[in-house]
Amino acid sequence: MPFGLKEKCGVFGIWGHAEAANLTYLGLYALQHRGQEGAGIVSSDGRKFHLHRGMGLVADVFGEAELRHTLPGHIALGHVRYSTTGESSDANLQPLLADYRGKISVALGHNGNLVNTDILKRELVEKGVVFYTTLDTEIIMNLLTISLEPNFPDALAEALLKVRGAYTLLILAEHKLIGVRDPYGFRPLCLGMKDGAYVLSSESCALDLIEADFVRDIEPGEMVVIDEHGVSSYKPFPKKHKALCIFEYIYFARPDSCIDGYSVMLARKALGRRLAGEHPVEADIVVPVPDSGKCAALGYAEEANIPFEEGLIRNHYIGRTFIEPRQSIRNFGVKIKLNAVRQIIAGKRVIVVDDSIVRGTTSRKIVGMIRRAGAKEVHMRVSSPPSKYPCFYGIDTPVRWELIAAKHSVKQISRFLGADSVGYLTLKGAKDAVSGKKD
Repeated sequence: MPFGLKEKCGVFGIWGHAEAANLTYLGLYALQHRGQEGAGIVSSDGRKFHLHRGMGLVADVFGEAELRHTLPGHIALGHVRYSTTGESSDANLQPLLADYRGKISVALGHNGNLVNTDILKRELVEKGVVFYTTLDTEIIMNLLTISLEPNFPDALAEALLKVRGAYTLLILAEHKLIGVRDPYGFRPLCLGMKDGAYVLSSESCALDLIEADFVRDIEPGEMVVIDEHGVSSYKPFPKKHKALCIFEYIYFARPDSCIDGYSVMLARKALGRRLAGEHPVEADIVVPVPDSGKCAALGYAEEANIPFEEGLIRNHYIGRTFIEPRQSIRNFGVKIKLNAVRQIIAGKRVIVVDDSIVRGTTSRKIVGMIRRAGAKEVHMRVSSPPSKYPCFYGIDTPVRWELIAAKHSVKQISRFLGADSVGYLTLKGAKDAVSGKKD
């Protein structure tokens, strides 16, 4: 599903390395899939914060000059952003900086989404607090900076006890790098080590890129404080049931990451195997929608003993914008990103595997593209349950009336897509697959 749901952000931080900013740049590069609208890095030399942020991809925001001269220090915190709360603009880029106890000494990066922002913002404004962005992240920062708790981790815990929603946070303060995962564990965070330095990252794939050793996942409701004494762990929040967003396994995370002890690649293949068991169909080939459906399609093909084929090819070299030709080209927006391989598809009964269907418009164009390439039959298989409700915890989902599964039956969706059949994975099948349970 290359044109559907989008995740909010990714965070990466390192404490105690002479090349902290350079390594953070590489970490953000590995987390680029979690946000493509903007990026930022703040570094610290123990005396002063140094900040560089900008709109665009990581490689466009940071050059050699910024990394070599603008961001000195042995501590750094980075953030990549996709906007779900707050408009896309320079003012809303992270990390955010704040005045704490008389000087600018706090930097914060946030992955997730809060759900009680209106109430908290109204209370803060009544107390005279001024907001400079439209980010829910700024609410956390303001709650933190007005706390009267003398110890910084205690002040942070006090602030977070007032918010509800999803948050994975990285904070620089008082020569400390602090990582926090909300009590439900909606979004991932892991700890690593490189050359004696400590690393915190949204996903383990970023640790692999900088050749850091994976240590462990940060637990839901855990706060880790990294300083000259090493890593200290606190659990200041009431215990909740674990609720990692299942779409981390289905779509958001990179397949080479490992989240909460389970390989994302293996989870996606397990989703595909479950899907094949729940919705078998006689066919000649299994074709993934690149790149989101590839792992699930491999699992489906293995379980169904049907050949896997790369029948759709994705163009990976598309810029942020393109000029549509004046002369109409049918389905131009999809065709510039995907193309069907006629020699593979023609005359075949094709199973097309994707991770989800949101509005259905893109899937309809993909089914049409495969039919025009000569497919005899097209069967759509989806490695997640139907998306019937919007998400308020950090996924950019449409309102409910725009979600095709909220108002149409599976048969109606199949007719709309122009497919011979459509099969969604059940909720139980999805939960069992990502938990590692066997059939």
